[in-house]
Amino acid sequence: MLALEPGGRPEPVTGRDLYDDPGFFARYQQLRDAAAGLNEALEQPSLALLLPSVTDSDVVELGCGAGALARRLARAGARSVLAVDAAARMLGRAAARPHPRVRYLRADIETLDLPDGGTDLVVSSLALHYVADYQGVLARVSRWLRPGGYLVFSCEHPICTARDPMTGWLPLGEGSIWPVDHYDRETARVQNWLGTPVVKHHRRLSTLVGGVLAAGLDLTGLDEPQPVPGTLVGRPDLEQHCRRPPLLLIAARKPAGLGVPVSGLRRRPWRMGRRPAGTGGT
Repeated sequence: MLALEPGGRPEPVTGRDLYDDPGFFARYQQLRDAAAGLNEALEQPSLALLLPSVTDSDVVELGCGAGALARRLARAGARSVLAVDAAARMLGRAAARPHPRVRYLRADIETLDLPDGGTDLVVSSLALHYVADYQGVLARVSRWLRPGGYLVFSCEHPICTARDPMTGWLPLGEGSIWPVDHYDRETARVQNWLGTPVVKHHRRLSTLVGGVLAAGLDLTGLDEPQPVPGTLVGRPDLEQHCRRPPLLLIAARKPAGLGVPVSGLRRRPWRMGRRPAGTGGT
């Protein structure tokens, strides 16, 4: 249950506790079951294009939720997938659909540590905007990766998290605008999402990309997916995301060793399958 402030208002909930709140969890599952969010329409197709081949790879997923991506990675040929989430309710749903090469672990991304050089790919879907110590997580991820290994993640776009608090669209005359304010102030923000005040962390684009480089990784992909016209036929609610990017996706690679060049900025298709026509992205 949400705790209440002295004035009777709900206290903001951090990411590690959010999905174990029964009211929020029920509303979130309704959103996902109805495919009414951004995951299926925008985020997952873009993520698929940035992921490398996972054949015979050891994978770690940070913030696995109900385990859909972890299972897809295993079916795509991953040797092992360690799927991590802090929410017991999410892991309960994930465990209801087991896969022999997927192991679930309840742990907080902020404190999780794994053996150095033990994984080929670390992937995270819409979880790192809940993390306070972004640079600390990236430093640990860099240690976990084998030479030549990849980090691929998505988060809310800094344009969306900039205003404090995160109020969303504001009316202007007969239309609306998306406010961008306090962009340079990198602090926690509160957003009222699905009826719950949620804590998220705003970072500038330069901080998000620069953090990857500071961790010793080479940037290999960057995307800001928006709906394509075909998607809007079935999901007219997505039209607002043509006006400003809702998501940012970043892919990076740990250098394979001295004297081994790593290609510059590019997309790397996921061998599991290409983006279905008309499902989002640019």
